[in-house]
Amino acid sequence: MVILAGLIIVSYLIFKILRPATFGQPQQVLGYFQQCLIDSVGAVGLYFIIVMGLFDFSIGANCILCAIVGTVCMKNLGMGYGGFLIAPLICGALVGLINGIAYIKLHIPSMIVTTGLALIYESLSYYVSGGIQAFLTKDQTFFGHAPGNLILAVFAFLLSYTILVYTKVGTYAHAIGSNEAVAKNMGINVSKYKVLIFVITGFFDGLMGILAISYGSSMVSVTGMASMGRNFAPTMGCFFGLAFRQFGLPIPTIIVGEFLIQIIYNGFVTLGAPTAIQNVVTGVALLLVVAL
Repeated sequence: MVILAGLIIVSYLIFKILRPATFGQPQQVLGYFQQCLIDSVGAVGLYFIIVMGLFDFSIGANCILCAIVGTVCMKNLGMGYGGFLIAPLICGALVGLINGIAYIKLHIPSMIVTTGLALIYESLSYYVSGGIQAFLTKDQTFFGHAPGNLILAVFAFLLSYTILVYTKVGTYAHAIGSNEAVAKNMGINVSKYKVLIFVITGFFDGLMGILAISYGSSMVSVTGMASMGRNFAPTMGCFFGLAFRQFGLPIPTIIVGEFLIQIIYNGFVTLGAPTAIQNVVTGVALLLVVAL
């Protein structure tokens, strides 16, 4: 945690010195933190999958689908804020259930299963939205800024912490990830808990979708695996959690790691670096951090 906090300070100072007028203003830092909260909520859900040694490449597509479903339920179906909150969580959990069952029944790697399903979810989100942009009015974006986003994010972090520390799911996820054969010999129903953990991850994707569309006030359905871009930050946050979990619980590390990602990314944007260079430098920097 201290290492990551130090890296945040160093990264901030470097970009602040290079672009003192356009980087790191208080309002900008708040924006970095708000984006960090969105990715962190997705990451603390994805962590359950990653710790088992699996991957879920459909979280971006699930996030978009959940956001669009919530908006349609609130505006088109007249379900109000209740529909906006409940529908994405149900949608996300159902997508997770489909992912888990498909992974168990097809007997192929999780990254292949979820990549293929992501294409389906992208098409489904396009169908649900009617091919047009889903948007929220200003008075409908309570969860896009404080205190709404903090309330939803803290709920997600506490829920993840509770599952990890106080339930069999958290214990069994680590056991399966450490040695699946031994977990089976201990009497753990591995297939059952893998499906359950995919459902939990999908539930957090729903929360991520609510935060994402509330922050940006709009969401566009995409195709051709364009949703993969939303997978990067949560996945890297999970890697931070795995790399530093020996020093304590992963959730605080994930949050700090996500904030570091936002500092680096926005720093390069401020410098006007080409996207390709941003991706290369950011990727190398993050790999070095995890390796260290």
